[in-house]
Amino acid sequence: MPAELRHQMRAGQHPARSVPCPHCAARAHRPCTVPSNGRVLTQPHPQRVSDWAQQTACCPSCQVEPATPCHDEGRPRTTVHARRYQEAEETAA
Repeated sequence: MPAELRHQMRAGQHPARSVPCPHCAARAHRPCTVPSNGRVLTQPHPQRVSDWAQQTACCPSCQVEPATPCHDEGRPRTTVHARRYQEAEETAA
């Protein structure tokens, strides 16, 4: 496991913070915020977690490699398959 990821896990940060958030525009390694009022969130936005899983793991459901979006029979998905989340979490553990 990369040292940076180990540090994030020790610090109690979700590994999805290693990628930028498409919802609130938080930079990598920064917490997500509520765009309307700037309140800092303890957990990343769901789309950020999906982006992290896409960049981190292969998808067992649709057989795509990291960085490739998931699909359902050729139709693109807006999020990753649940099994890809599991694969990313196992990789981070």
